[in-house]
Amino acid sequence: MTTSYLLAVDAGTGSGRAVIFDENGNQIASAQQEWWHKADPRFPGSMDFDVEGNWALLSRAVRKAIAQAGLSAGDIRAVSATSMREAFVAYDRDGREIWACANVDSRANSEVCDLKRDFPGLERELYAETGQTFALGALPRLFWLKRNMPEVYERIDRIGMLSDWVLARLSGVIASDPSNAGTTGLYSLTRRDWLPEAMRKAGMRDDIFPPSVEPGTVIGRVTAQAAEETGLAAGTPVVMGGGDCQIGAAAIGVVNEGDCAVLGGTFWQQVVNVGPSVFDPSMDLRINPHVVTGLNQAEAISFFVGLVMRWFRDSFGAEEMLAAGSGGDAYQLLEEKAAAVPVGAHGVIPVFSDVMHYGNWYHAAPSLLNLSIDPEKSGKAVIFRALQENAAIVAARNLEAIFRLSGKRPDKIVFAAGASKSAHWSQILASATGLPVVTPVVKEATALGCAAAAAIGVGLRRDFVETAASWVRWDRSFEPDFSHKAIYDEAGERWARAYALQRQLVDEGVTTPMWKAPGL
Repeated sequence: MTTSYLLAVDAGTGSGRAVIFDENGNQIASAQQEWWHKADPRFPGSMDFDVEGNWALLSRAVRKAIAQAGLSAGDIRAVSATSMREAFVAYDRDGREIWACANVDSRANSEVCDLKRDFPGLERELYAETGQTFALGALPRLFWLKRNMPEVYERIDRIGMLSDWVLARLSGVIASDPSNAGTTGLYSLTRRDWLPEAMRKAGMRDDIFPPSVEPGTVIGRVTAQAAEETGLAAGTPVVMGGGDCQIGAAAIGVVNEGDCAVLGGTFWQQVVNVGPSVFDPSMDLRINPHVVTGLNQAEAISFFVGLVMRWFRDSFGAEEMLAAGSGGDAYQLLEEKAAAVPVGAHGVIPVFSDVMHYGNWYHAAPSLLNLSIDPEKSGKAVIFRALQENAAIVAARNLEAIFRLSGKRPDKIVFAAGASKSAHWSQILASATGLPVVTPVVKEATALGCAAAAAIGVGLRRDFVETAASWVRWDRSFEPDFSHKAIYDEAGERWARAYALQRQLVDEGVTTPMWKAPGL
């Protein structure tokens, strides 16, 4: 019997990847091309997405992955795509890209301010329908286009997300899915479809939305041109994928209501599956459509956790980086030293990411408080442990907010992405949350979820729930230490008090925030 192979194309923040899996969810080959998003020097905060250059990089990655796997083009049964969320592409009537931005684009600062001033109450009204605020949404960026590039704005025929763009390049068909389109703030959580009235309420065009289809739906086939560019076979089914967070969560088994995950990468995302009626009156949490039809996800984001660890390693870990050499892991050496530090890290208080306040989203200036001049109580190992513990404490507090909102508490947390490779950190997370933590064998799950969508599209799998039951395999589990939890709870209270005062310094202009949403 011939094995079927599935191609996942992942357009991430820092790179594009092509990953090939077999029909049982085993990774066969992977190729990656790094990319950068360039600012337009005319517009502060801008971060353009280079559709031509990045498509060439993705095409190269696809060819490399196929060659690495030793497959012919015809062996690929189906292809799907996933991507960073919030980023979108505008097309003209002929389906050509005329403008595109990356997720980190923040050019629309004054537009956010003006929308809030001119349409008071609109952000809260749209949040109730979409689960999104203006902070990362498409509406302010489209308003920016109307003001600053009116010739582009008038030519827009359709918009789509980056995962949609990959599929459009492959098939010539422009369509969107709920999980990624939902991050625009122009998409209904309950109807799972675009919300043209969101644009009308702001006095803008409401005729720019493509069809919305569920992940796992075949939308077209690889065109002759795309086949020539990528090395795929013309006629290969092209299947709708989804947003990276939601499709990655599905790949690690977070597919039923109440299921919970912490995705520990550059940002830490804490997600819990919720029913379609869940709404946060505080506007602290983000709510997104899941790739699983009928479910949404309540999401809290911890900012720059992975970047903070990299900053610490690069700034203070020269000794460990030298000892690790080119093929070693300086993080592991730092963690080995940190593991000997007492729980609570001698009271050091890291101030980096706040808990999620989506409607008023900014962070204090990066700081380390309550340091001792005793090097045994404030040295490199102590601070490294304090950073790990603080990430878990902030995640625990974010999760508690979601549990209160949903009225449900899970029986475990699935911990995935880069940070979950650390057993030490996994144990800290279990103790800080008071919940068992499990780590999957496949920790970088985004591409796997995308492959699941491809498998569903061509009938190899029924849906994401059935695929998770078949494909997900667990690596390790960690039980909480409740004596440690008591220490983390007390540390969390001290941190919250200190953080509020640090945010006050930002408010007074004394310090500079680590990050602030547009319009604040």
